[in-house]
Amino acid sequence: MAGRASAQAALETRRSVLHAAAELASTDGLDSVTIGRLADRLKMSKAGVIGQFRSKENLQLETVNLVLDDFRTRVWQPVRHLEAGLPRLLGVCASWVRYAADPGYSGGCLLTQVTYDYDARTGAVHDRIAEGRTRWRDTLRHDIDAAVSAGDLPAATDTAQVVYALEALAGGITPARLLHGDDQTEDWALRGMHTILGVRPRD
Repeated sequence: MAGRASAQAALETRRSVLHAAAELASTDGLDSVTIGRLADRLKMSKAGVIGQFRSKENLQLETVNLVLDDFRTRVWQPVRHLEAGLPRLLGVCASWVRYAADPGYSGGCLLTQVTYDYDARTGAVHDRIAEGRTRWRDTLRHDIDAAVSAGDLPAATDTAQVVYALEALAGGITPARLLHGDDQTEDWALRGMHTILGVRPRD
C-alpha cells in the first residue's frame, strides 16, 4: 500500500509540475519554463522538480505532450464519432474555436504559442510540435477529402489551402482576443471557417 501511495503521489506531483509549466509557457513562452522558476512557483526544491524530468528539455517535451493531449481531448475527442467528411469538419470547427477562445491558460491557446516559439528552430522540441501539428493536418485532410468524395465540397477543392485557412482562423483567435480585446473571436472564426467550407451562416 505504501508503494502504491508513493507512486500516486509522484504522479500527482508530475501533473502539478506540468500544469504549472503549461501555464507559465502560455504567458512567458516555453523557454521560460525552467526548473528554478517552477520550483519557486510550486514551493518545491529544484531537486524535486528535476527528479521528475531529468532535464529542462525533457520538461519542455512533456509540456508539449500535455498541450497536444489537451488539444486532442477538447477538439477531436468530442467529434471523432461524427460521420467522416463535412459533418465531422463542422464539428471540428466548432470545438476548435471553442478551445482556442477558452483554452484554460492565461496566455491563450498554448498550441499556438509553442508553435510560434519553435517554428523556426531545430531540435527535439521543434520536432515534437511539428509531429503533433502534422498529425492534426492529416486528420483535417482526411475529412476534407472525404467531403469532396461525398460531393459536399467541390471536386476542385484545394485541400492544402483549406487546411491552411482553417489553421489561420483558429490561430488568430488568441492575439485578437488578448492583444486587441476582441470579444467575438469565436463567432468570427467559426463564420470564416463555414465560409471556407461553403456552409451558409445560420440566421
